[in-house]
Amino acid sequence: MIRILLLFALMVNSSLARNQLQQSEPQAPIKQWLTLSGGPPLVIARGGFSGLFPESSIYANDIVKQLNHTKMALSCNLQLTKDGIGICLSDIRLDSSTNIGTVFPNDLNTYNVNGQQVKGWFAVDFTSDVILKNVSLVQSIPTRTNVFDGRLPVSTVKDVAGVKPPVFWLNVQYDVFYTEHNLSVSMYLEHERRVMGIDYISSPELGFLMRMRGKVNKAETKLVFEFLDPDVVEPTTKQKYSAILNNLSAIKLFVSGILVPKEYIWPVDANKYLGKPTTLVADAHKLGLEVYASGFANDMPGSYNYSYDPTTEYLQFIDNPDFSVDGLLTDFSPTASTAIACFASDENTKPKKGKALIITHNGASGVFPGCTDLAYEQAANDGADIIDCSVQMSKDGVAFCLDSVDLTRVTTAMPAFMSRSSSVPEVQKDRGIFSFDLTWSEIKTLMPQMESPFDQTAGFQRNPEAKNKGKFMTLVEFLDFARANAVSGILINIENAAYLASNKGLDMVGSITKALSNATFDQQLTQLVLIQSDDSSVLSKFQGVPAYKRLLHISKPIGDAPEPTVNEIKKLADGVVIARPSLISVENGFTKAQTKVLDEMRAAKISVYVYVLRNEFVALPFDYFADPTRELATYVAALEVDGVITEFPGTASQYMRSPCVDLNGQIAVLPAEPGALLKQASSVALALPPVIPPNPPLQVADVVDPPLPAVTNISSSTASSGSSHVYLQLLQVAWQLLPTLVCLAVITASNFLSSYSSGC
Repeated sequence: MIRILLLFALMVNSSLARNQLQQSEPQAPIKQWLTLSGGPPLVIARGGFSGLFPESSIYANDIVKQLNHTKMALSCNLQLTKDGIGICLSDIRLDSSTNIGTVFPNDLNTYNVNGQQVKGWFAVDFTSDVILKNVSLVQSIPTRTNVFDGRLPVSTVKDVAGVKPPVFWLNVQYDVFYTEHNLSVSMYLEHERRVMGIDYISSPELGFLMRMRGKVNKAETKLVFEFLDPDVVEPTTKQKYSAILNNLSAIKLFVSGILVPKEYIWPVDANKYLGKPTTLVADAHKLGLEVYASGFANDMPGSYNYSYDPTTEYLQFIDNPDFSVDGLLTDFSPTASTAIACFASDENTKPKKGKALIITHNGASGVFPGCTDLAYEQAANDGADIIDCSVQMSKDGVAFCLDSVDLTRVTTAMPAFMSRSSSVPEVQKDRGIFSFDLTWSEIKTLMPQMESPFDQTAGFQRNPEAKNKGKFMTLVEFLDFARANAVSGILINIENAAYLASNKGLDMVGSITKALSNATFDQQLTQLVLIQSDDSSVLSKFQGVPAYKRLLHISKPIGDAPEPTVNEIKKLADGVVIARPSLISVENGFTKAQTKVLDEMRAAKISVYVYVLRNEFVALPFDYFADPTRELATYVAALEVDGVITEFPGTASQYMRSPCVDLNGQIAVLPAEPGALLKQASSVALALPPVIPPNPPLQVADVVDPPLPAVTNISSSTASSGSSHVYLQLLQVAWQLLPTLVCLAVITASNFLSSYSSGC
């Protein structure tokens, strides 16, 4: 009864998930594919949408029905209970994806599974009634959200088939094991196929597939042989899978296709870079065998070549000039579906002009060290509209591009200039080696340092082969590059101008103004010039130049922009650059709601640019399905911001130039609905983490700064301070010697009195 009530509640709440993905009958573009059939590849959802929800749960399975971009298969990994009922879980150890160990702590067991001693909780030790009434699903991958753990029941094969997916795929992993425990998978399937259709049956055991050959109708059910890792031994032939791979013609006698780990097709070397593709797909296609690739998951980066963009990885397997696999087995079926429907090349579909500006953050800094010539070249090649330069100043007054005034983070300044480190509270709280303390000739001796925001905490490096490649650019060189490459515009970011003027005698604003003027950027309207600063007094210096558009950088997340503040911003700037949580609030890894900030800025006709977009899934709330393209769709297509500032302009350009950027088009990348997934989690979770207080409103005091100070004459200041310093040193020495002088005076006086009393 409890199970029935819970299922009813889940079916009601699943409408929230359905709203996230439903779209009116989109169809993939018509094109000639290099699959065996010539049609588009099949997307096989492993355990439903197991990248977000527990595997084969009602949520995971229900969402897959809504993905009608492409041909979709719903897969179930079969396990048999003690009474011979099929349930859907990948691992034979139930404790890897359920809470069975907590419910039945004394039923831990050890069995021989295909020659390996495996310890855990097994379905063969429990009847289906015990499992279905007492055991709940949990997420098996630690990096994925656990808010649905312990609330969703285990699904039977009948439950999954009852969803009525377009294609039903059943994977049988452990036929030999179940036979040893007096359970027959083939008998179970023979009975169940009468009441439910099974379109594909796959297995890594050849003996099982050979027995099934005469029991299935080839026109109704395809048999697929699954390859495991090359050095693993196949349990029925006792051969390694690598050896079986060399005799595909023998396999063709009883199967329609093969399912292989993706590395069988595109090998990845020890350094996580792609090697040359094998001939496996071509060889199999020549024999009439379909090839399905497994192992795809948005939150499990496969190679640095993909720049943490899962769409790029899918396209590598389905849209290269030489071959296309016939299907993709993935934990994130929405991304695979849109990769096929939206991004696979189609000669009949003209890419559309981007709806929002693609603005770089230190160039293509997700691919090459930021603010180097290579990062800017990559950005231009990737289709960025606006390339950016965060201006820093050297000690001798050279303006150059670098993300940080502290050289320790983005260059190899340590340990060469360790002795020059200092503490400058006006700039940052930590000690650093600052650009204004080194000459340009010294800075040029440094190499760039590839930076990843997640390298230290999560281990996500960026293109390590290029970690020290490229050279830094002066502002003049940057402007020359922008003109030569005909990008749509430039963004100049200005920080610490007041400190440099008053404390270092460096005129940053003057240097930038002169460089822009010399390059005639102030006299043309062909290329857009964006001047960005967090200091309103800096922006005022660029007022009155029609060629310039001023952007106020609001660094702290905000939840509201009251009318007085917006009115003040309107006087200062043409647009604002604000952080992602200022537009869509985030709570415990989920989007919570869209704030009022965007509407408040739009009402005053202030442009809105959002920053910083990154591809790494650890930067994305769960609502984006570990897919940076879905985040782009949310900000660009749904919120319609004026521009996105990104470290991966290639990903943004791929989306922005595709036909799927238009939500009113025939096909679209669906944006997230802020708060919908959080509501769904709240409906099943016993308790979510504490609610985070909302971001504060933006006040007038946050946007209005005092006037820029005059540029200090550093030479006279230095001389004056030098004289004062000498004077202070003399006083300090005198103060230190004072006790000694007093002591000597006392001794002298004592000797004098002694001599006087003796008549000397």
